[in-house]
Amino acid sequence: MYLNYEPDDLDVKISELLVATSDSADPELPAAVPEVLKLLRTCLGMDVAFVSQIADQRRTFMAVDQVPDFPLLEAGMSDPVEESWCQRVVEGRLPERMEDAAAYVASGQAPDPGFPIGTHLSTPVRLSGGTVYGTLCCFSRGIRTEADIDRLRYTASLLAARLAPGPVAP
Repeated sequence: MYLNYEPDDLDVKISELLVATSDSADPELPAAVPEVLKLLRTCLGMDVAFVSQIADQRRTFMAVDQVPDFPLLEAGMSDPVEESWCQRVVEGRLPERMEDAAAYVASGQAPDPGFPIGTHLSTPVRLSGGTVYGTLCCFSRGIRTEADIDRLRYTASLLAARLAPGPVAP
């Protein structure tokens, strides 16, 4: 049987890092997440990639990868969830894929982050039963027309499966 992928395909690497590294669920982020974020960020042409956790009315950056000349975020940073783009995406007030996020800031739909955001991708990390852990996001200063939200969704589903066993909510 012929499989329609290359061994070096990004999805295969992500799957190996998030699935093949453990046989059990882990309530903490897997150690491979920083490497996964770097793979996603570089392959999607983004400046920043991160996993956030939403809990106790706060959004906390759990893992961050970013280009060296744009150091904005650090793991452990936190802010009120209502001020975050992450919460707006989870609630459906912002789309998961924004090719040009500046329009959302200009219209007041998204808070001004204080720095330029061109393309923004964000998807909820939904645990079994539908509970939202947080989000998997990446963004660039420029516009990336080829930005692939499906790849981010796939990675978020693998991450959710590592964080909590059982079927992952759609």
